[in-house]
Amino acid sequence: MSAWVWIAVAVVGGLGAIARFLLDAIVAGRVGRALPSGTFVINASGSFALGLLTGLALTGDALIIAGTATIGAFTTFSTWMFETQRLVEDGEIAGALLNVLVSLLVGFGAAALARTIGAHL
Repeated sequence: MSAWVWIAVAVVGGLGAIARFLLDAIVAGRVGRALPSGTFVINASGSFALGLLTGLALTGDALIIAGTATIGAFTTFSTWMFETQRLVEDGEIAGALLNVLVSLLVGFGAAALARTIGAHL
């Protein structure tokens, strides 16, 4: 990888992380934090975006920058698992199971739909 790709990864990765923080704050401000709605919206939209990139058949540096750096920094597996664990610790077993199942179903569905859309663009 060239130095320019490394710089692009750093810059857009940082922007992706900032976008995640801002979107989480917006969603939490509207719906509250009882359930991890912000993380759900972030990961679902990230799954859609990554599916779209896959459908568009990006490769090489473009895929590294757009997929790995941007979407990788935007989405968050660790926060999703942490928030699920917090639900379990708070005795919200049904909420934790719902968070896992709905997140997986919506994430896979969003990625598949976007991949199909991207393949036809």
